[in-house]
Amino acid sequence: MKRTTPVGISNKHLHLAQKDLDVLFGAGYKLTPIKDLGQPGQYACDETVEVVGPKGSFKKVRVLGPVRSETQVELAFTDAIQIGVNPPVRDSGQLEGTPGITLVGPAGKVDLERGVIVACRHIHIDPATATEYGIKDKDIVSIKIDGPRGMILNEVLMRVREDFALEMHVDTDEGNAAMLKNSQILEILK
Repeated sequence: MKRTTPVGISNKHLHLAQKDLDVLFGAGYKLTPIKDLGQPGQYACDETVEVVGPKGSFKKVRVLGPVRSETQVELAFTDAIQIGVNPPVRDSGQLEGTPGITLVGPAGKVDLERGVIVACRHIHIDPATATEYGIKDKDIVSIKIDGPRGMILNEVLMRVREDFALEMHVDTDEGNAAMLKNSQILEILK
């Protein structure tokens, strides 16, 4: 059986904790969903902030919802170099030892002590599909990309959870290098 996954290419974005959302947009602020994303319950928001590093900044970086327990900024390596930060490659939520950054919103600014990562390549997958594919949570697989810039991506983390829909996430650096398009079907190797 050929195991496949659609791909989603993630641009720089951030997830906010409510305490930081309150500082950036005002006390008790609620996010404004504008578009559902590939994972159930996840959405792009109307809200954007400026992300400020030691060497520069990005204006209008999209906030993704819903709110989280801790603020996390996700950049591609190219983005990080441009603004002068050196984040590690991490799974979402693993923020120990990550660099901080400044966020500027319409109501205030937040100086994060930590929270900037380059998200590791990963595949969201539901338990039934994981069982069918012979995959367990935290397995590491490789992905075959066909096309004019075909390649194999190694070190892809499998994330199995009941509320996930099958979808691989890569950042813009990797998507551009392989000439990927959103929803393109890729083969999972093991």
